[in-house]
Amino acid sequence: MAPPETMQQRWRRLEPHAVRFGGRGAGPLVILFHGCGGVQGHLALYAERVARAGGEAVVVDSYAPRGWARAFGLALVCTGAAFHGRERAGDVLAAAHGLMAEGDPGRPLILAGWSHGAWSIMDLMTMALTAPGEAGLADPSDRPLRTLRSLFLAYPYGGVGALSRVRPWLRSPDIEAIAPLYDHVTDRRDAQRLYVRPSAAGCPISLWEPQARHSFDEPPGAVPWRRDGALCAESLDRFSAYLDRVKTLG
Repeated sequence: MAPPETMQQRWRRLEPHAVRFGGRGAGPLVILFHGCGGVQGHLALYAERVARAGGEAVVVDSYAPRGWARAFGLALVCTGAAFHGRERAGDVLAAAHGLMAEGDPGRPLILAGWSHGAWSIMDLMTMALTAPGEAGLADPSDRPLRTLRSLFLAYPYGGVGALSRVRPWLRSPDIEAIAPLYDHVTDRRDAQRLYVRPSAAGCPISLWEPQARHSFDEPPGAVPWRRDGALCAESLDRFSAYLDRVKTLG
């Protein structure tokens, strides 16, 4: 087995597959992480809202650097057979490490994830990042998270294997979350359980529960159930309002 990568080595692999929106190194930094089906077009819509608000958004593809196609994600990642959130948490940390080294080191950091991406972010919040090997990295550190202000968590997976079910959170960022009432991947009880430990850690939490299914904002054809265009538009508007609120966080 190959030794763990450093944060910089991981970022070097991810960076060629990271798509940027807005001014490079300017304003708040929002890093977006896709669901288990890979990067889909709806993430660009959210990233464009960040650019309009004067920030920089970066959509990070975790599959392309590993040579994985969407079919691999659907067959193995979406079923839980491979690449759990605690493993992908290293991508989240490495991306923050690489991107926060650019521009103003004091700029606010926001981590945004959809489904598997949100699961990975939440798992990262439970890690001390003081021991080699955490998050699958040789040199984990919480330095890249020093200006973390907020998390945007869209329908995160909350079943067996999600660390937030069993481990306390070690950080307390502001949280904006979406928990669809008809989510069949994470049922309502699991979705609510996911926020018990962040709440205990002192995270302010705003939870929107639309009458929708999992991945309701993904493009038509990306998922086997119907996209809800009206709720997708509302989600984007709520995201813009959320970005305005984050600007006021200290």
